[in-house]
Amino acid sequence: MSDYKLLINGELVDGDLTMDVVNPATEEVLAKCPRASEDQLNQAVAAGKSAFPAWSATPISERKALVNKIADVIEANGQELAQLLVQEQGKPLADATGEVFGMAAFCRYFTSLDLPVKVIEDSDGRRVEAHRKPLGVVGAIVPWNFPLILAAFKLPPALIAGNTLVLKPAPTTPLTMLRIGELIQDIVPKGVVNFITDANDLGAPLTAHPDVRKVSFTGSTATGAKVMAGAAGLLKRITLELGGNDAGIVMDDVDPKTTAPQLFQSAFQNSGQVCIAMKRLYVHENVYDEMCDELATIAKDTIVGDGLEQGTNLGPLQNKMQYEKVQEIIEDSKEKGTVIAGGDKVEGAGYFIRPTIVRDIAEGTRLVDEEQFGPVLPVIKFDNYDDVVRRANSTDYGLGGSVWAKDLDKAYALADKMEAGTIWINKHAELDPGIPFGGAKQSGLGNELGEEGLAEFTQLKIINMAKAG
Repeated sequence: MSDYKLLINGELVDGDLTMDVVNPATEEVLAKCPRASEDQLNQAVAAGKSAFPAWSATPISERKALVNKIADVIEANGQELAQLLVQEQGKPLADATGEVFGMAAFCRYFTSLDLPVKVIEDSDGRRVEAHRKPLGVVGAIVPWNFPLILAAFKLPPALIAGNTLVLKPAPTTPLTMLRIGELIQDIVPKGVVNFITDANDLGAPLTAHPDVRKVSFTGSTATGAKVMAGAAGLLKRITLELGGNDAGIVMDDVDPKTTAPQLFQSAFQNSGQVCIAMKRLYVHENVYDEMCDELATIAKDTIVGDGLEQGTNLGPLQNKMQYEKVQEIIEDSKEKGTVIAGGDKVEGAGYFIRPTIVRDIAEGTRLVDEEQFGPVLPVIKFDNYDDVVRRANSTDYGLGGSVWAKDLDKAYALADKMEAGTIWINKHAELDPGIPFGGAKQSGLGNELGEEGLAEFTQLKIINMAKAG
């Protein structure tokens, strides 16, 4: 087992505590990981606060250069990082490799952006300028489903904007981020980037810390509400990217044979552990039976196994708690619908669940109403487009959604009525670093990615100057 360290004030240090990290494919302890105490959290925030004046005064060109160096390091060690990510997260090696190099690509994207002074007015009487200023110490909290790519939603824009950072990965997937901390230690100024870990006990003190000026959180809606409450006392800035129960609507003109593989990928990527995965699939009655059959065939042909084994399509669920929750939802679904693929427990070690398709199911069941966050998909029949939009919108979530059709005009008209931060047409769950991403309703606050995502890490400051008469 490797010797992992926290990164605090430019130093690699042991945690005051330790915790085990489990390989979800084997249920064996992968590594003993440092676990930060609240005192070490305070040290990390103090380091960020101390480093902020010099870092915020550093020209943006130099801040971008540092972020590019971080991308260089990630790429140079990409294969090692991908292997480690598979072992702690569970996803297949090809997906883990894509995530590692995706983190580097997202870093490079943000270096293409600038924060220019915008002149709102320059008249005879006055000049009004809009400046984007850094905030201070940013607390970043990252979940376990995409430990690196979701960190890349936060780390590069925070640094380029001139902030310092305290980043906390999820307790079950801290190792790859700690390894990155070790790799970048010598290239990042002391205190500018700090990595700490916890056992789900430091989120609240990080959020409420008086010297943390902004919190960027990705995770469940329930925890996001706690983050919002913790930040409220000091009115600190927050960005929340939370849960979703994304609906896909398949219109009656699609070809099930060609569309089913795309739908399957949209629902089952990363074993369904994707905030913007398709979680409910509404299919028009004219193509319902054929679509169900096609999806079931794909599910039965999917290879589930250890992410390091060649040929694996889907890995295990990442942790025991999520595994048990999804198993409960599947058992409930057997009584409320018809399971046409999967549904049986996988024998042996590991948190494996075969991709499960449930038809003849409707609202009012756990699988349809809750965010399952696992490899099980309800396929719901509909016959009226106005009604299906109402059903798709009848949720507290609003992260994403999609419409599938050959007639793009009809698909666009339907998409325009759906209530979510992003609606895709003939695709789902596509993320691009240049396209803003955020949720509606209880799926989040603020935006990540794109120019808007960079602006979220700044304070808008107006300079309004009267000109001499």
